[in-house]
Amino acid sequence: MANKDAPFGLRYVRNLQGNYNSSGQSRYRITTADATNATNIYQGDIVAQGTAGIVTRIARADGGSATSTIILGVFNGCFYTDPTTSKPTWSNYWPGNAATDAVAFIFDSPMDVFEIQADAAFPVADLFGNFDVVDNSGTGSSDSGISYLELDVSTGATTAALPVKALDISQDPENSDVSTANTNVLVTIQNHLFGQKQVGLA
Repeated sequence: MANKDAPFGLRYVRNLQGNYNSSGQSRYRITTADATNATNIYQGDIVAQGTAGIVTRIARADGGSATSTIILGVFNGCFYTDPTTSKPTWSNYWPGNAATDAVAFIFDSPMDVFEIQADAAFPVADLFGNFDVVDNSGTGSSDSGISYLELDVSTGATTAALPVKALDISQDPENSDVSTANTNVLVTIQNHLFGQKQVGLA
């Protein structure tokens, strides 16, 4: 059966020690009184440490590369005071507005495991390879706040500095067909700020 095409960035599943949905997250700044951030960040995006003590989205257009970009973790949402209404606001995504108190909640453990949609069929033989990621038809949805980031199947390699390592095929019955596009794959962050992992087997 064909897989459903509905990218969602990286979705937290468990950690490498086998515990499901423990959902440990840490708080980081998106903006400060001295540092603005006009780039949208969506739930499921990978983020990096930026200058001035803030986090930034790692943007990957088709053909781009995240190789060697050190990843802090995966964005899960944010909290800020809306600069127009002055109301405290929780959101799945950072809309790049003028708030000066925005904080992000990040899955930042190098042991975290995520699910991500591949941009093509993903054969079992490619497991344990390292891969780049790619934005699919824009960066994310302002309605749901969810990222459009996907695993770029064509980039599979042994390179240790690639952003994710494939561990397994998803158990989701709607996206576990390895013979058709949009296979969902379980991955861990490879090029992580708190500990880079080893070369891949692709």
